[in-house]
Amino acid sequence: MLARLIAPVFILAFAVCSLAHGAPQSAEIERALADVPPKQRASMEWLVAHMPPEDRATLSSAFLLAHVAAATEAWEQSPWRGQVDEAMFREAILPYANISEKRELWMLPLHERSQRIIANMKTAPTLAACAAELNQKLFAETGVKYSTKRARADQSPSESIASGLASCSGLSILLIDACRSVGIPARFVGVPMWVDGSGNHSWVEIWDGARWRFTGAAEATGDRLDEGWFAGRAAGQNNAKPEHAIYAVTWRDTGVEFPMRFTESAPRVFAVDVTSRYTSGAVTIPEGQQLVRVAVRDRATKARVSQTVVCTGQGAQEFARGVSKDERADLNDHLELIVPKSSPLTFAVEGVSDSAITQVDGEGGSGVSTISLFVDADAPIALTKVAAERVTKSITKPFLDAARKSNAAAFKSRVLKHGAVEMPFWFTTYGEKPKSGRSLFISMHGGGGAPKEVNDQQWENQKKLYRPEEGVYCAPRAPTNSWNLWHEGHIDPLFDQLIRDMILFEDVDPNKVYIMGYSAGGDGVFQLAPRMADRFAAAAMMAGHPNETKPDGLRNLPFALHMGGNDAAFKRNEIGRQWKVMLDELSAKDLGGYPHEAVIHEGKGHWMDREDAVAVPWMAKFTRDLRPTRIVWLQDDVTENRFYWLAVKEPKAGQRVVVVREGQCVTIEEAAGVTELCIRLDDSMLDLDKAVKVVMAGRVLFEGIVPRMKDVIVKTLEERGDPTGIFTAEIKVQIPAPL
Repeated sequence: MLARLIAPVFILAFAVCSLAHGAPQSAEIERALADVPPKQRASMEWLVAHMPPEDRATLSSAFLLAHVAAATEAWEQSPWRGQVDEAMFREAILPYANISEKRELWMLPLHERSQRIIANMKTAPTLAACAAELNQKLFAETGVKYSTKRARADQSPSESIASGLASCSGLSILLIDACRSVGIPARFVGVPMWVDGSGNHSWVEIWDGARWRFTGAAEATGDRLDEGWFAGRAAGQNNAKPEHAIYAVTWRDTGVEFPMRFTESAPRVFAVDVTSRYTSGAVTIPEGQQLVRVAVRDRATKARVSQTVVCTGQGAQEFARGVSKDERADLNDHLELIVPKSSPLTFAVEGVSDSAITQVDGEGGSGVSTISLFVDADAPIALTKVAAERVTKSITKPFLDAARKSNAAAFKSRVLKHGAVEMPFWFTTYGEKPKSGRSLFISMHGGGGAPKEVNDQQWENQKKLYRPEEGVYCAPRAPTNSWNLWHEGHIDPLFDQLIRDMILFEDVDPNKVYIMGYSAGGDGVFQLAPRMADRFAAAAMMAGHPNETKPDGLRNLPFALHMGGNDAAFKRNEIGRQWKVMLDELSAKDLGGYPHEAVIHEGKGHWMDREDAVAVPWMAKFTRDLRPTRIVWLQDDVTENRFYWLAVKEPKAGQRVVVVREGQCVTIEEAAGVTELCIRLDDSMLDLDKAVKVVMAGRVLFEGIVPRMKDVIVKTLEERGDPTGIFTAEIKVQIPAPL
């Protein structure tokens, strides 16, 4: 078993970290770079750039020169040189250490022993077969066995051989170094804690020329790999908690530190999360299909980048799509697409035409192939979590500053315009401003279907009708005098502009915006609240009529309804009672959904003697949830292309979408009338460094990493001008036709 985990280090190990690879170089490092033979210089530069910073001050130039020379010779003279490219050589042969073991020149001594073992093999000397042979015979040859009485857990090869005892970590180090000494790529793998809390373990992964295979050091299973006593336990691990994930050591900067260290001063190395390799079964390739592994690389640096890849056939028929892996993923962890064999296929990065390559079917082969697509450095590149936060901050302030400058005159005039219509507005401020910003109450007047003078008087009345304890109380004047003056198509963009300007000029908190209205203004609340629910923290309808609208979109919007029991005109009172029952039923069927307070003021007519004013403090209790776990979206006759964290390209009246988010899975329960749905995400909703799955009716529409992209950040900020409404990633899924 591994030694105890150093608690403070263990906690920090899962954070995004920097191991200071840019630290100043010692004179010994400079000498090694100066004296290395030209053919080995690139390898020496890579080693120096990626070595643990603790080693920079201690390793001599002689050590580095000797090790690089021996590693290069082991690689170049191996019979499988053609199966191990330069990237794999640097990944799993060139490093002089695995974790925190003593630094020593083990390459040549182990090469002699290991070469002798594999030279006597009776089977074909493949990478996998030779690794299995070493595991069967190396430990008997060296006299090393597992023991808890070993001097230390992270022993070097010479320490284990001298004592004859080693932990699973020491055994793994010895087997890995023996493999590397004869040009077999190998790496250290560990699990910090089994899910049952019984301890931890480490083992070895071997590169067989096509994929990583695992074996337990000194636990050989004949000439077979991918077997071991721990295989079943590893299959039960998960990365929901970092300590339950399975990690492979790498010297590439993945941003994740290998979590298992034996002393606080031990050199640190990076890791990749390989949990899914152990917990998911092998991919089954259907008859007539092929598996294509796709890597997208920067054209100049050849570094892997995360991009959306689309595979199409003749006539631009789309067969598959997914998101490629960047350098945070394992070196051979590629996007895998299962596509037809029967027709020529085109693979391309979405939106990058010059990245496309055409591949003919894979008949006669293994059914598995690997391709690389290339994009220029200025192509949209996936962001890390930290980079996304930095980009968000960098664009938000300039955007808001520019908006203040361009909107200042209109706001000062107290008249907003949209096309040919104008909306005057009046506001006043009450109470002390909270640190998060002021609340905003948009209060719509009555009237409608009346002369201008009547509606003007209703506007004046509305200015004095309610008074919140805190916030900006704003009474806009409807742009028209029609009966439906508060739910015509121009109201939505005008209210969006009003909210945006109140955020800019009155420091309104975007999550504390409320809408209310009386009589014809209540009609407006009935219509606007469901279709614009994601703009508001709560809504209050007083003495209005819903006409044809439905309450579906109110699922995440607290909704107050106040109606006079005797308000019989247009059957308002009857309909008010019907809505009360309807909201009660919706709330009972949908746990946590449709929060409401419906009050029928018995004995009151259209005027409720201000009893309805209790709706103002009731609303003020609520804060908007822009990222709810369940969304019900019903398009009205005035359509919206964005609702909470969903969007559609072609909104149409009557479309109905129901989506649920739980953990890393998004389930589309309904998408009536929709052919493509865009799902917006950010790190507050789920872990964007882990795979996200989108399912509908038992079908997986998407599964993979969703990249954080600058263009999504910019787009979602520009759509509403709401700095709290920025998303960093999005998935576009095609809605399958009903079966």
